[in-house]
Amino acid sequence: MSDRSAPGPGGQARGVHPALAAAAWDSRAEALLSEPALGTPGARDVTGGRAAADRTAADRTANDRAAGDRAAGRGERLAGHARAAVTRRGSADPVKALLHRHRELCERAVDPLEIAAGLEAHGVTDRTAARFRHRDVFSLAEELYARVPQGDAATRHGSPPARTRGTAASWSARALLLALLPGAMGLLTVAGLTVTDGPLRTAVGVAGALGLAVALTADAGHATDAGRAAPSTRAWTGCLLIYALVGDGLLDQLLAGGPDGPWPLVVTPLLGLALAAAPAAWCARFFAARARRRLAGSRGLADFAAGARPLLLGTVVLYAAVMTALLALVGTVLDEGPPGGGAVALGVLLFLTRLLTVHGFPGAAVAGLVAACVTQALALASVLAGRLPGWDPLAIPVEAAVVAGGAATVPTLACGAAALALLGYATAVLGRASSHAGATAT
Repeated sequence: MSDRSAPGPGGQARGVHPALAAAAWDSRAEALLSEPALGTPGARDVTGGRAAADRTAADRTANDRAAGDRAAGRGERLAGHARAAVTRRGSADPVKALLHRHRELCERAVDPLEIAAGLEAHGVTDRTAARFRHRDVFSLAEELYARVPQGDAATRHGSPPARTRGTAASWSARALLLALLPGAMGLLTVAGLTVTDGPLRTAVGVAGALGLAVALTADAGHATDAGRAAPSTRAWTGCLLIYALVGDGLLDQLLAGGPDGPWPLVVTPLLGLALAAAPAAWCARFFAARARRRLAGSRGLADFAAGARPLLLGTVVLYAAVMTALLALVGTVLDEGPPGGGAVALGVLLFLTRLLTVHGFPGAAVAGLVAACVTQALALASVLAGRLPGWDPLAIPVEAAVVAGGAATVPTLACGAAALALLGYATAVLGRASSHAGATAT
C-alpha cells in the first residue's frame, strides 16, 4: 500500500492513472496562482507546491475567499492613495501649473518677450523649458502668452504703448525737454562764469555743477522705477562734476603748498558733458530698441546674450566718440585746449550709470559713482596728510602720478577704473533678456 501511494520522482504517485495525476497538478497550479504575491500584505509563506497539493478542498476554498477579500481591500487602499497623490500634484498639465504660478507676469505682459524675460529672471532656462516640452524659453513664453484668459488679455492689450517701454521710435515732449535740459544748464553756467570773478565765480561754478547733476539724473531716471534711487545718484554725480570743475586746479595748488587764492576752474568738462546729454539719451534709446529687436528674433537665451553684448560695447564706443568730439569742440571754442582723459572717463562712467539705472540696476550704478568719488577724495586727502611729520610717504603715489601725466591723471584713473568695472558688470547683466522687460531707455 505504502509503495503504491509514494510519490515518484516527477511528483506523480506510482500506480496512479495519468489522467488523475494531471487533474491533481491542475488543482495545485490553480491554488498557487490564486495566492497573493510574495512580499505583499496578507501573503502566505508558501514553501513549495507539494504542501499546497496536500491541502483539502475546503481549506483551499476558505483561504481563496480570504485572499480575495484581502486583495479587494488592498486595491481600495491603493486607489485611495492614487487619488490623494493626484490631488497633491494638482493638474497633470505642467504648463498650466506654470501659468498659475506666474499668472501676474503673464497678465501684465504686452508680448511674449516680456514673459520670456520674466521667466529668465525667475531662473527658468532653456533646459528648464525642455521639461515643459518646449525647445527654449521663448517658445514656452509664447504658449503662456497665448493661454492667458481672454478677459485678462483685453486688460493686457490696454497697457501703455510701446514708446513707454524703451523704444527709440518716438520721443515725447517731456523726454525731448529732459534730454536738452542739461545742455541748457551747461550754457547757462558758462554764461554765469563769464560775467563773474573771484570767489563768486567759484560759487557760480559749483552751483552750475550741482544743477547739471540734477538735470542729468532727471533725464536718466524719469518714468522708471529706478528713479527712486535718484537722490543718491544726484549727490555723487554732483561731487564728480564739481571735481571736474575745480579738482585739477586744487590738486596742483595742494602739491605746490597751497591753496593760495581762488582755484582755477576748468569749464570744458562741464559744458562738454552737458551738451553730450542729448547724444547719451539717443544712444540709450538706440541700445534699448535694438536689444528688444534682437530679443524678438532670438530663439534662445544664449543666442540673445551673444548678440546683446556686442551691441552694448558698440553703443558705448559710439557715445564715447561723440562725447570726445563735443569735448574737443568746446575746448577749442573756450580756448582751453583738448580734453583730458579725466573728462572722457567721467563721461563714459555717467553713460554706463545711465544705462544701468534705466534697466533696473541703480545700486551698481551708485556703487561706481561712489568708488570714483572716494578715490578722488583720497587723492586730495593723501596730499594733505603727507604734510604731517612722518607721513610723507602717503603723498608719494599722487605726486608720482601728477608728475607722469599731470593733475588730470587722478580723475582719469579714478573714473576710468570705475567705468571699466561698470562696463564689465553691464556686459553681464544687460546681456540677459530680463534686463529688457519694461525698461525705459531715455
